[in-house]
Amino acid sequence: MIGYATLGTNDLARASGFYDALLATVGAKRWMESDKFVFWASAADRPALGVILPYDGAAATIGNGTMVALIMNSKEKVNALHKKAIELGGKDEGAPGPRGEGFYAGYFRDLDGNKLNAFCMG
Repeated sequence: MIGYATLGTNDLARASGFYDALLATVGAKRWMESDKFVFWASAADRPALGVILPYDGAAATIGNGTMVALIMNSKEKVNALHKKAIELGGKDEGAPGPRGEGFYAGYFRDLDGNKLNAFCMG
């Protein structure tokens, strides 16, 4: 149902480098970009994730309670993505593991403080 999600950044080059390396872990590549944003997707008809300089020109800030969840098809991919985020300088917000019955997730923050998780069902 979700087409894409954007995360604000104050340093597009830095954020793009982080997400180039991070999302390559799960096979996503740059899908669309300009001097204001970069989006990644695994295919043109799949949901995308983007980093963007705020349209109003004000500084990007993180949202309290805002999180983007990236679905994976295995626990191994959850583990790999979480590990890569930390290696790239992201902050651990909860190591990968079961979170209730049938839900496995790892939580992290990117270089701008945006909160994400990688998860799989089953």
